[in-house]
Amino acid sequence: MQKQDNKKVIYWLLTGCFLIFVMVVVGGITRLTHSGLSMSNYKLITGTIPPLNETEWQEAFELYKQYPEYQKLNTHFTLEDYKSIYFWEWIHRVIGRFIGMVFIIPFLYFLLRKQLSKPTIYKSLVLLCMGGFQGFLGWYMVKSGLVDRPDVSHYRLAAHLTTAFLTFAFSFWVALDLKYKNTKPHPIAPLKNIAIIALALLIIQIIWGAFVAGLDAGFLHNHWPTMSEGKWIHPTVFNEQNGWWANLTEGRSGVQFFHRYLAYIVVAAIGYLYWKARKQPLNNTQKKGMQFLLGLVGLQFVLGVFTLILGVPLWLGVAHQVGAFFLLSAMVFILHRFSK
Repeated sequence: MQKQDNKKVIYWLLTGCFLIFVMVVVGGITRLTHSGLSMSNYKLITGTIPPLNETEWQEAFELYKQYPEYQKLNTHFTLEDYKSIYFWEWIHRVIGRFIGMVFIIPFLYFLLRKQLSKPTIYKSLVLLCMGGFQGFLGWYMVKSGLVDRPDVSHYRLAAHLTTAFLTFAFSFWVALDLKYKNTKPHPIAPLKNIAIIALALLIIQIIWGAFVAGLDAGFLHNHWPTMSEGKWIHPTVFNEQNGWWANLTEGRSGVQFFHRYLAYIVVAAIGYLYWKARKQPLNNTQKKGMQFLLGLVGLQFVLGVFTLILGVPLWLGVAHQVGAFFLLSAMVFILHRFSK
């Protein structure tokens, strides 16, 4: 067994983190441009090659016409319209395959040359399973929009997005383990516990953000701080579906209500963590991490407000999703630094 080169492994893991970030950005554009159902078949190898001539484009367009999105929403589409939405779904799938190659090929190289420690091998296998499951969820999500309604299940969308975020978070955590392997531990238990709660709240908020995206719930109640003129809770929040839980998970008003008010709780939790941290003997890395985290949660909150009141323009919708990604990164970093 050769000694593990931590620097090479960290670069490998961080490259994967960066590619997951790109994947999330392109996925957000794909969703906001309603491009996700443009490729109605799944071909692992040949699907990486787009139509190369007019005949192939026409064949792909004819296949698209057989499914609900065209039949119920896009009967006005020309071939050129179809090409514009095809691009984003195609590039999204290509990036997914590329991430798989970037992970598997170096992993096999390190493994065959016995350059990975046993703990890193086990963690890498977990990441491999998470990545494979993420790909499966992508196919499973698209499949839900090809049956009888021209949209994917918001539950499957949330599972697909959340798994991407969690795969990134675990990759980043493993990289941090290696980065700080030889530094003196400085765990702070009280702050660690608060950080765990804040991280859990943030993940729930990300899930409901996916619900908002999946149900297009950001396109209604475009007021702030109230949901409509003079109303903090819109009348439709609890009467769209049968039961309060169904309203909060399946009703457009209820989902937006939950997402917008949970945002205050997330901000409060991170603000409380920052306030408590100021009373502790933090090292320089922990201090800078807390400052960065506080700034990011403030920025993300402002992005969410403007995304809502401006009716979810494409660039702001993507920026808000990117903000969630960076906020999760900072939260994972802080939890790691308060844990070890």
